Amino acid sequence: MITNLTNSETTWARKIWISYWYIIGVQLLAQLFSYLFLPYDAQVVEFYYYVLLFPTLKMSATVGLAWIVNKYFRKYSFHTLVVAGTILAILIIRLNTDIRIISALFLLPILVSVIFYRSRLTFFSAILQLLGFILLYIGDESYRSHLSDFDLVAIPCFIGACTLLAINIMSRGRELQEALLKTMTAKQELMIQYAIMRKQAQIDSLTHLYNQASFYEHFDMALTYSGERSSSFFLALLDIDNFKTINDTFGHLIGDVVLSRVAQIIKETISSNDIAARYGGEEFALLLFETDVARAIKLVETIRTTLSSTKHEEMGGKVVTISIGITSYEPGMSKETLFEKADKKLYKAKNSGKNRTVT
Repeated sequence: MITNLTNSETTWARKIWISYWYIIGVQLLAQLFSYLFLPYDAQVVEFYYYVLLFPTLKMSATVGLAWIVNKYFRKYSFHTLVVAGTILAILIIRLNTDIRIISALFLLPILVSVIFYRSRLTFFSAILQLLGFILLYIGDESYRSHLSDFDLVAIPCFIGACTLLAINIMSRGRELQEALLKTMTAKQELMIQYAIMRKQAQIDSLTHLYNQASFYEHFDMALTYSGERSSSFFLALLDIDNFKTINDTFGHLIGDVVLSRVAQIIKETISSNDIAARYGGEEFALLLFETDVARAIKLVETIRTTLSSTKHEEMGGKVVTISIGITSYEPGMSKETLFEKADKKLYKAKNSGKNRTVT
């Protein structure tokens, strides 16, 4: 038994209930139009009471009662829809027994079941239509009189064939659904792989900071943004002092440890809005945003002093220092000019004793 409906199924169930009311309205208008504008063999009282009013009330009561059951007994929602559709079809068929094709209305509940892609519901609907046909044939002489011997065989066969077709349609729909799901899953995997590859292309594998190419992308965006808004940012270049000596004395593996440790200190110090990159071998570049001169200098000084007080066990407890050059962007300044200014300050820091910041 179905106990829970998805949001989509609830929406479609509501649409079907509305469709039932629409069918009742169309049936009423069609009967009225036929009586007023086409040859119609019925007296006024007979038509309005027994053709128009009473059948419409029965149909409305059927749909209304079924809707109440559906509202308070949600686990029977689909079955209530099918039963209501079956009764609605029988009432309309009884009212129009002289129309041979009217028996096709037995397909209405079967079509309803197909919408929800539930095979058991479709079989239930088909059995209900066959029972409805048999009861209508036995209990309604007018309907029976309009059927030929061929109809007695054709209508049940027609219901069975349409049920089989409905099952095939649902099977095909499930295949398409599975194929679509596989395609979407494959697309998501490709997107994830692309994101991973793009990140790998942007990140330096040793320090896990941005690489030089990615740094220039952010540098260009920063220049464009600041140029359009006449705002400022800071460019800082950091270089590990005597790094060649470290490699020559302790080996390149220890040199890599030092690079990683410097990068970690940088990451722990800057804000989430700032950009840090490994610009070259032992050189790093920072783009500092949303700050003023004093805070920018304090930030890079924090990096420098933290590193200079960090002892490296791999080097026998020795410390490593860095030199820093920092400058601010001014509206109209080119990328080359800004970088050259920062590079000159770094060069000055190196030549004036190292382990210092020049601004």
